[in-house]
Amino acid sequence: MTSPTPLRRKPVQQRSAKRVEQMLEACAALIEEVGYDGVTTTLIAERAGVAVGSLYQFFPDKRAVVRELTRRNLEHFLKVVGERFETTYVDHWWDAVDLAIDIYVDMHRTVPGFSKLHFGDVVDLELLDDGEGKHNNEVVAASLTEIVASKAGLPVEQLRLPITIAVEATDGIHKLAFRRDPSGDQTIIDEGKELLRQYLSSKVGK
Repeated sequence: MTSPTPLRRKPVQQRSAKRVEQMLEACAALIEEVGYDGVTTTLIAERAGVAVGSLYQFFPDKRAVVRELTRRNLEHFLKVVGERFETTYVDHWWDAVDLAIDIYVDMHRTVPGFSKLHFGDVVDLELLDDGEGKHNNEVVAASLTEIVASKAGLPVEQLRLPITIAVEATDGIHKLAFRRDPSGDQTIIDEGKELLRQYLSSKVGK
């Protein structure tokens, strides 16, 4: 499950919802250009074409904007993973994890700001958490475990620890791949997938 929205108030009118989307898109573009530390609420508002006061109607600060952006990125990731699982045949359940990795890599390459923000660890290791002291990766792993367990027809508890470890390992491998190459070093990504395949198959069976 993803954490509740960090919005100060939810937009109820279509015009307000559009303004919030503009702010999030502006924030993502700015993070891509200048990084999290270089972004300010003033810059977000200017890029979005709204007054700073309008931004503060929905977000108390920059961190809240980034948290909402990160939450929506996670929702997008899980939605695409779920859709891909429904339409793609896999021989083994850990091939589903391969698919999730491909989607994650694609987001790094195509979603503005994602390669610098990831799932929020650049800002706060518990950015996605709802006060339970969970690391961002644990939040991602918990949601992914439920999806993979459903796809594989296996108990959630059987997959929880292996997928948690796989998510942590993938995070480190991808940071290396994108540090070596802004587009992601495909050789490192492929090596990482092979490592995870061997680990997961040894833990849950072939």
